[in-house]
Amino acid sequence: MAITFNETTRIFTLTTAHTTYQMQADAQGYLLHLYYGARTAGEMDYLLNYGDRGFSGNPNSAGSDRTYSLDALPQEYPSLGTGDFRNYALNIENADGSQCCNPVYITHEIAAGKYTLKGLPFVRAEENEAETLKIILEDPVTKVELHLLYGVLEKEDIITRSVIIKNAGKAPVTVKKAQSACLDFLHGDYDLIKFYGRHAMERNMERMPVSHESTRIGSRRGTSSHQYNPGVILAGKNTNEDSGSCYGMLFVYSGNFLVEAEKDQYDQTRIQMGLTDELFAYPLEAGAEFIAPEVILSYTNKGLSRLSQQYHHCIMNHICQGKYVHANRPVLINSWEAAYFDFTGDTIVELAKEAKALGIDMVVMDDGWFGKRNDDNSSLGDWYVNEEKLGGTLTKLIERVNAEGVKFGIWIEPEMVSEDSDLYREHPEWAITIPGRKPVRSRNQLVLDFSRKEVRDEIFKRICAVLDQGNVEYIKWDMNRSLADIYAPNVTYDYVLGVYDFLEKLTNRYPDILIEGCSGGGGRFDAGMLYYTPQIWCSDNTDAINRTRIQYGTSFFYPVAAMGSHVSAVPNHQTGRVTSMHTRGVAAMSGTFGYELNPALLNAKEKAEIRAQLAQYREYQELIREGDYYRLSNPFQDNFAAWMVVSDDRSKALVSVIRLTAEANPPAAYVTLKGMEEDAFYREKTTGKVYPGAALMEAGILLPAAVSEYEAYQIALERADCR
Repeated sequence: MAITFNETTRIFTLTTAHTTYQMQADAQGYLLHLYYGARTAGEMDYLLNYGDRGFSGNPNSAGSDRTYSLDALPQEYPSLGTGDFRNYALNIENADGSQCCNPVYITHEIAAGKYTLKGLPFVRAEENEAETLKIILEDPVTKVELHLLYGVLEKEDIITRSVIIKNAGKAPVTVKKAQSACLDFLHGDYDLIKFYGRHAMERNMERMPVSHESTRIGSRRGTSSHQYNPGVILAGKNTNEDSGSCYGMLFVYSGNFLVEAEKDQYDQTRIQMGLTDELFAYPLEAGAEFIAPEVILSYTNKGLSRLSQQYHHCIMNHICQGKYVHANRPVLINSWEAAYFDFTGDTIVELAKEAKALGIDMVVMDDGWFGKRNDDNSSLGDWYVNEEKLGGTLTKLIERVNAEGVKFGIWIEPEMVSEDSDLYREHPEWAITIPGRKPVRSRNQLVLDFSRKEVRDEIFKRICAVLDQGNVEYIKWDMNRSLADIYAPNVTYDYVLGVYDFLEKLTNRYPDILIEGCSGGGGRFDAGMLYYTPQIWCSDNTDAINRTRIQYGTSFFYPVAAMGSHVSAVPNHQTGRVTSMHTRGVAAMSGTFGYELNPALLNAKEKAEIRAQLAQYREYQELIREGDYYRLSNPFQDNFAAWMVVSDDRSKALVSVIRLTAEANPPAAYVTLKGMEEDAFYREKTTGKVYPGAALMEAGILLPAAVSEYEAYQIALERADCR
């Protein structure tokens, strides 16, 4: 069994293929965290350290024992008001205005299969793939119950955490803070790896020591945000890609979040993840419950690459859903950088003709097809087709595109409304605003209140009326601003649940439509959205050189198959940089692969290069999507960006390299490979050269001498019979 309980010691042990997680309901009833790390036998309560800590208080239940303090003991779910002065996971405001919850162990349940969460995305698993532990804690005064949920996916080395807060008392309470997972370490020196950024430059990896202070990162923007991603890694000081201990925490949620990490006065480390306590206070009447979103935990002592692969496998097999997850996806060309708002139906059809001639599968009609929208100042919410602009009905346009042998996709932004729109003029109260105040504008648009069912239902009806007009096979779902006018403290949470409700209905109604998430690019790139959309536009920045950094940071948690990545025109529309078609193609193949340009402006040589790219991608798309991913360099530090994917049986590999600098008389450059079979030989497809697997991983492979700036290389290797 993956979950066991010792009734004598009251120790819970959660075991995966390579890890052990252990906690104890002690004599006082408090749930203490004992251990999380490499798989081990036995019980770890001997690690607990008791001493008279002076200013660290003692719970009343400890009597005269001054050595028992929750301010020094490792806890599974620390709460404000118990004498623990460190970061706390829970804060309950009671009916009398006091802020205190003193949860103690009552009972537990162990069951086959994985728990589910009502209204929220979660890690899915078949009954034979997982086990669930539910531990019930209760405050003896208010009768507030905490249902701590643990899902154990043994083969995947994954443990999930969530909390359901139930008001089993008679008086109302308010949840003012609800983290989903806390890890307490009694000793050790750690680094915190986080992923910061901004619009068009998301998920930059940054590593910093956990020190004697509280480090807080998160989002108060209403989305997981461009600024911080809801995934962090706690790593040993010497941990690198290939060795060392590291713990991952990934939030399965698309709204505001908070990560807190601190080293306390006794050099113990606490890290926790969950909902932010800013712009949040959730009322619970008697009998009501609140569900905290899920955190995915994973650990390895084999380095960062292994940790990433564990998350990639979990997301691909237990988060993403639908027919496209493990299938070859259409290569698309998007109209945005090809035409922006300046297009007609004939423009889209001409794009389809060009796409067909090149071998591209799909054309996506981006922003500008509805209402009177010819710029970004109007018409959001007016989801009816501008037939005058398109020169006919959407049905006719889709038929014309399909007649060229090309699939059709469309852009939508359901969560937004323009003040210059019929919808806003009819229902201004449907926008999120603070009563009595003028709203904050962003991109000259407001946010619809998706916490309200009547709003969601009306927008859903309008979107379905559009999608039902023809053979739409792809949706790009965008969301182009942050939430600012928070009129009530429950809105940020209920809004995200409303978005999930909308997506749940949409995917159920249109199971054959591929949906790509987007929020100004990567502003909502998280596991919560991936539950509904198996790919997300990685960034609005399509510059191949910048993308090496963006996609590098993204890869620590998210699989290549989830990263929307396209070849765009040069000079690049975001940076002005000029790179070769080949270099842009190599960068985009570390993603879903597509195009963001106008083929009519390309010369014959460039079109031939696109055809060659498509042939290369289609030959290796399954390997790229399903293979184990390895980072071979750090583009924030090294002169080149390099990565590779290796098939599960180690018989094939594809290595990608992009030079980031150009120098006169440079030293030779070598790339050391990973994941190969040591005793095997591998033949390079282009040159026919044969290399020993061990040599590729020890000495590496020599890159060609550079003759131009930003050169890129792809090296395809297959196992050869040369033993």
